[in-house]
Amino acid sequence: MSSIDNKKWKTQGFTHFKNAFLWSLEGLAAAFKHEAAFRHELAVILGLSPIALWLSHSLLDLVLLIGVLVLVLVIELLNSAIEALADVQTTAFNPGIKLAKDYGSAATMLTMVLAGATWLAMLLTRLQDATA
Repeated sequence: MSSIDNKKWKTQGFTHFKNAFLWSLEGLAAAFKHEAAFRHELAVILGLSPIALWLSHSLLDLVLLIGVLVLVLVIELLNSAIEALADVQTTAFNPGIKLAKDYGSAATMLTMVLAGATWLAMLLTRLQDATA
């Protein structure tokens, strides 16, 4: 019998929602405690959030500016999960594990590029509107 079949983990309704929420909070706390990149990206979000209020013309603009930053955190969490699983498997060099870690890192970088391009486009639009 696998651990997934264990009745302890099979919950329904509100209990399932509550447990999932609490485990998600544990994941965020663990990421904050153990992942410097997560802390740095969170600091960027906190620093840019007030600027997003000024930069946005609408609620949709605000959601886009903050949302693309949250997406960076989401991808960072997935990258950290890949790295954690790989490190449990082995701490010795393994070309396959290196490749998996590099893919996760590349995903994080591409998401950061997307976030930067989104913010730059919004800034240029704001500046263009100010001069018109």
